[in-house]
Order: sequence, then C-alpha cells, then structure tokens
Amino acid sequence: MLPEVTAIRYVTPLREGGSLPGIVEAGNLGTYVVKFRGAGQGPKALVAEVVSGELARRLGLPVPELVVVELDPVVARAEPDEEVQELIKASAGANLGMDYLPGALGYDPVAYPIDAELASRVLVFDAFVENVDRSWRNPNLLMWHGDLWLIDHGATLYFHHNWPRAATVVHRPYKWDDHVLKPYATAVPAAAGAIVPQLTGDLLDEVLALVPGEWLAEFDFGTAEEARAAYRDHLLARASDPAAWIPAS
Repeated sequence: MLPEVTAIRYVTPLREGGSLPGIVEAGNLGTYVVKFRGAGQGPKALVAEVVSGELARRLGLPVPELVVVELDPVVARAEPDEEVQELIKASAGANLGMDYLPGALGYDPVAYPIDAELASRVLVFDAFVENVDRSWRNPNLLMWHGDLWLIDHGATLYFHHNWPRAATVVHRPYKWDDHVLKPYATAVPAAAGAIVPQLTGDLLDEVLALVPGEWLAEFDFGTAEEARAAYRDHLLARASDPAAWIPAS
C-alpha cells in the first residue's frame, strides 16, 4: 500500500483542476495536493493516478510522492465554500495525495528545453498508459528546482471506463501530435528499448498492489483482486506488442 497520512486542515482549492483538487495539511506535517474520491471523476481517476504515477517512478521518471490521505468530513467545518464543503463530505475515507512542490512552475516548452533522452522516455511512458493529457495546452508537467516533474495522471488508462470494450483497444496506437515534449523526443527507439523490457507482470503486480482495494471494488468487479487481475492482463497484453502503440518518429 501507499503511505497513509491523515488530513488535519484543508488549506485552499486549486481551481484550475477540473476535479477541484485542494491543498491539504496532514498530521505528518506534510502538505499535499489531494484528489478527492467524491469528485465527479470518481475513484477511477485515483486508480489511474496511482498505477501510472507509481509505474512512472519505477521506470525512472520523476513523480512527486503519492500517499493515501485519510479524510474526516469534520475537516469541512472550517471551509466557507459550500462546493468544497460538499466535496469533502462526499470524500470521507481514503483519497489520493501528491506531495506539494512549493514554488514549482508550470512547464513551458519554449522556456525549458528538455534533453532528448528524458523527453523520449516520458513520451514512451505516456504512450503505454495512453495519457491524453500531456499537450501543450495542459502539459501536466512542473519545473521545480530546475528539474522536470510529472503530475496529474488521472486521465490515463482510459480503457477502464469501458471494461467490456477494453480488450478490443488493448493495442490502440498513441496519438502524439500535440504532445508537449514531441519537439524534444528525438530518441524514441532508444527510450522504448530501455522501458519496454521493464513492463513485466512482476512490475505491474507491484504497482497494482499499491492501489487501495476500496477504490477498485467500487466499480465493475466483485473484488479488488479481480480488478487488479483485469488491469494486469490488459497492461501486460499492451506491453507485449510495443510496435502497435509506440509513436513512429
């Protein structure tokens, strides 16, 4: 499981996020950007955050620490915004937290050129998890202390929004025309050669074990283990045919 922390204070909403994430202080003195299970995107977005975020980390890509944030609805009492109050009340229990990077700047591809190796590895990773949310309009990348950080993977793994059809799209090609790092990703074959061999059943089992079972058991499957097996089978099948989804340079 991911590390667990307890929310003690809701600080402020991040209005730019469609799911109304918020900055929360926790009992371990940490500060986290929290994605709430009660938001419109539901627990599937949290599952995608954990699976893709922790997979990226194990592939050597920079992702802020992810934690499970236990939330007591009593935290909502000090929040004057009724919309936020309702969101917090609907999100009792386990939510997804990402370590807050104070002072981080949104990524600008003109201001921050990225070396070909890193850009290509990010692109291959995004192709595998079908990340539709890394465009120049919304890069979901931060610059912090001079380094690139990957955030917001709730829109990945979108096959899980239609499990009956998932098997038919397992080898779906990745559309990278507007990927924010495309101009710098000139080493895709080498990046693929480094990443694809790591996409094993053992690695997927390790990552899927980090997802709280209650998020997995809320939809589509009778048990969390059935859900983990379905994700594993789908992603392992996708990894078996990289030529189908790795963008051609």
